Amino acid sequence: MNIENFQFSIEYVVVIMAGVILYLLYYVYSKDSDYSRHIHSVASVVEDLNRELFYLKKQIKETESAVNKAPSRMSDDEIYQEIERSVYDMVQPLSIALKQIQHNVDSIELEIESRIAQLESGVKQISIPSSVHGNDDEKIISLFKQGVSIETIAKELHISKPEVEFVLKINKIK
Repeated sequence: MNIENFQFSIEYVVVIMAGVILYLLYYVYSKDSDYSRHIHSVASVVEDLNRELFYLKKQIKETESAVNKAPSRMSDDEIYQEIERSVYDMVQPLSIALKQIQHNVDSIELEIESRIAQLESGVKQISIPSSVHGNDDEKIISLFKQGVSIETIAKELHISKPEVEFVLKINKIK
C-alpha cells in the first residue's frame, strides 16, 4: 500500500510539473507572437519613414536644381539659409518619429526583460527534492557499498525498500 501511494504521488508530481512546463511554454510562445507583431509594426513605421526620407531627398534635389536654374536674385548665404530651413522643416517630423520609435522599442525591451525575469523567478521556485531523506542518503550508499542488502538497509534505517532503491537509482549506484 505504501509503495503504491509513493509511486502514485511521484506520478502526480511529475504530471503537475509537466503541466506547469507546458503552460510556461504556451505563455512564452504567446508573448513571443505579441512581440513579433509589435516588431512588425515598428518595422513598417521605419519603412514608411525611409520612403518619406527618399521623397524628401528627391524634393531637395528638385529644389536645388530649381534654385540653380533661377536667376541669381539671392545671394549664396541666403540660398544656404533657405535650404537649411527647408531641410530642418522636413527632417524635424522624422526626428520626432524616430524618437517615438526609440521610446517604443525601449518600453518593449523593458517589458521583455521584466517578463523574462518573472519567468526565471517562476522556474527557480519549482524545485525537485534531491532525495526522500537527505541525511540517510550517505548511510544508504555506504551500507550498500559494504555489501549490505537492500532489505537490511531498509530495516536498519526504518525506511521502505523502494525508498532505498530510489536513493540508489538517483545516485546511479544501482
